[in-house]
Amino acid sequence: MLSEFELIRRYFDRPARSALLGVGDDAALVKPAPGMALAVSTDMLLEGRHFVVGAEPRALGHKALAVNASDMAAMGATPRWATLALALPQPDEPWLAAFTAGLYALAERYEVDLVGGDTTRGTLTIAITILGEVPAGHALLRSGARAEDDIWVSGELGGAALALAHRQGRVKLGQNDAAQAARRLDEPEPRVALGERPRGIASSPIDIPGGFAGDLPRVLERSSVGAQVQYASLPRPAALAAFAEPQLEAECVLSGGDDYELLFTAAPDKRAALAVLGAELGIALTRVGTIRAGEALLELLDAAGRVMPRTAGFDHFRA
Repeated sequence: MLSEFELIRRYFDRPARSALLGVGDDAALVKPAPGMALAVSTDMLLEGRHFVVGAEPRALGHKALAVNASDMAAMGATPRWATLALALPQPDEPWLAAFTAGLYALAERYEVDLVGGDTTRGTLTIAITILGEVPAGHALLRSGARAEDDIWVSGELGGAALALAHRQGRVKLGQNDAAQAARRLDEPEPRVALGERPRGIASSPIDIPGGFAGDLPRVLERSSVGAQVQYASLPRPAALAAFAEPQLEAECVLSGGDDYELLFTAAPDKRAALAVLGAELGIALTRVGTIRAGEALLELLDAAGRVMPRTAGFDHFRA
């Protein structure tokens, strides 16, 4: 059986491309480029809570880094370095080989160096801390929304929750729809390219791990504004709409979470620029509502203009 240090040497000790010092000492050394500030975020994935027992390890490696890269995208930052804390029931080499293959494949795409971390025995737990660079004074903050701004969403909402509903037997998807939904849940695509581009165009971005109805209010609270959103305008997978089950559809689109799309605001005169940006990146950007002055509340309107009941997003301590 591998020892802790053999495990680290074999699977996690790789030359660092951009760090001053990577794996092998008591701490890594990193230095942001001149004029850049460091953005730092941590996310944890716990077996039985964030993923099922026996989940495919390559997808777990991808997702563990993807959810952190998504936080960088929401700040307008470029992901650069990461550390990994990993608890394992035992040092299973085939599992480690697949897990690191998924993690390093995504790290290569975004030129992220794994520069340190820790391993121990325990319930399978994956915690990554990521560091990124953003021009000093130009990080995109949740506090930037202003009255009359448009509200935008990238991609589609509800795909990951639809995959979970399929696995739980609540709905039955065809093979192609099930595969597409599974990719949204198991291997989400962080919107890194989109996050880096809107500086000067968009404001108050946030990624959506907890669902649209749970994450937009975080922006409203930080910006001290309200919002009015047309529920029918929220982008969703065609497979979800095809079920004609309004309750399931609303659950997936509003509070399902795990999509890791970006939600942001922008002044109305930026619509043309955002249309060009979306086309250039090949990412659908949809205008779904308007920021309003007043109390920090989200008002959702149905197709007839009626106010819909409030919907909460995902909460780890209430789910």
